[in-house]
Formats: sequence, C-alpha cells, structure tokens
Amino acid sequence: MFNNSSVRRPLARVGAGMGAALAAILMLPGVAQAHVTVQPGSAEGGGFSVVAFRVPNERDDASTTQLRVTLPTDQPLGSVQTTPVPGWKITTATRHLDKPIEMFGERLDTVVSEVTWTATDGGIRPGQFQDFSLSLGQLPKSGELVFNVLQTYSRGGKVNWNEISADPSVEPEHPAPILTITPAAAETGSGASDPGSQAGRDEQVTATNQSGNASDPMLPLALSGAALVLSLVALVVAWRRRPVRPAAPAASDPSPEDVNV
Repeated sequence: MFNNSSVRRPLARVGAGMGAALAAILMLPGVAQAHVTVQPGSAEGGGFSVVAFRVPNERDDASTTQLRVTLPTDQPLGSVQTTPVPGWKITTATRHLDKPIEMFGERLDTVVSEVTWTATDGGIRPGQFQDFSLSLGQLPKSGELVFNVLQTYSRGGKVNWNEISADPSVEPEHPAPILTITPAAAETGSGASDPGSQAGRDEQVTATNQSGNASDPMLPLALSGAALVLSLVALVVAWRRRPVRPAAPAASDPSPEDVNV
C-alpha cells in the first residue's frame, strides 16, 4: 500500500535544506555591506564624479548620528560639493596647501579637507543604511583615493574606518573606503567623448544617488533559481516514490468443459 508519509519525509528534508540555502543567500547582501564603502567603487580619472559613502548601522541598540569623511591629504581635490540629505546637517572644513594645485587655469591654495553629516532627525537606525553623496574633481589620472571615515553612534560609541591591510588577502576589521581611479576612456575621432559611455556614467550616478533599503538586483534571480531547484527535486522524489501497482492477471484459456459443442 502506498504511504504518503514516505514521500513527505524526504520532501521535508529537501525543503529544510533549500530553506537553509535561501536563508544564506538572503544574508549575503547584509554581510557584503557591513562596512562603510564608496559606491561605486571606481571612477574614471581626470574628470569629475559623484560618489556615495554607504554607511550601514551595525549596532542593535544605537543609531548612527554623525559621519565625518576626511579627504586624502596626498591628493587634494580642488572641487568637493555636497548635496542636501533630508534629516542631516552638512558642514565642511578646509585646509591650506603648501603647494597650490591648478584647476581650469586657476591656482588653488585652499581645498576642502573634511565633510561632516550630523543627524537632525534620529539618524540611521538599527537595520538601516544611508548614502551620503559627494561630487569630487578633478580626479587624478589613475590610482586610488583613500578616505578616512569616522562613524559616531547615539550612545557615544565611535568607529574609525581607516585601516589598510598590508596583505591584500586579509581584510582589516575597519577597512578604509577606497575609490579606484581608472584611466579615462579613449575619445572618439571628433575629440568628444563617447556619448554611449557618458550615458552609462549618467545612469551610474543616478543609481548611486538612490539611498535606503534597496535590494540587490541579483537577489530575485537567486531566489527564482532556488525555487526552481526545489520544484525539480520534489518532482524527482515524488516520481521515485510512486506506488507500484501489480500487473493484471492474464486471461486463462477456456477449459474443454466451457466450450459449447
């Protein structure tokens, strides 16, 4: 006799395993965004770029109420511009350069050295993150820009994101946000930059300025794939466990007594 429980038990085990896999997938974005980072992580050199410092709140009992970004001292930037962030007050500090820099034919001996965002409406609460955008320029031709970020919590705790590991394979506990500068793309024959590339950069800037609990675009694809795998496993198990029905007895030849003469 066919027993449904013989199918339910393996299906339950399969479902539990797939559930654990889905839970691990759901946890990946949170793990990847556990540190303060620069979004996007790279920008084209020689020009201007809008980047965002993505700040997650890692405390369960406090909110992030202040963020201070110190700009690189070895590569001063002549233009640092902020944009309003609802619920935050923005202040900047400047420093004097011993060696002036030139930008668009103008010599600059004073540049922005720090940008500070201070919460006016609760800050970044547990389980949330916030993007803080800056327009930076002119960027160097290539290399890296290393930032020092100080994160302050409502209970007084502070985290300084400023560590750089000497071993690339080992991530420090509080890594400094790093913006990688890539060489400028080749220009077209007319001397103007490729409009397609510019459109892509514009879309990238638009996406960077979006803040809040945005989900990873790969997450729905991963969940759909996991659901498909679960369905296929359930189908295979059910097929292998289907009841085997006995074959119908073959009709016997009539006996001589049953034949009418």
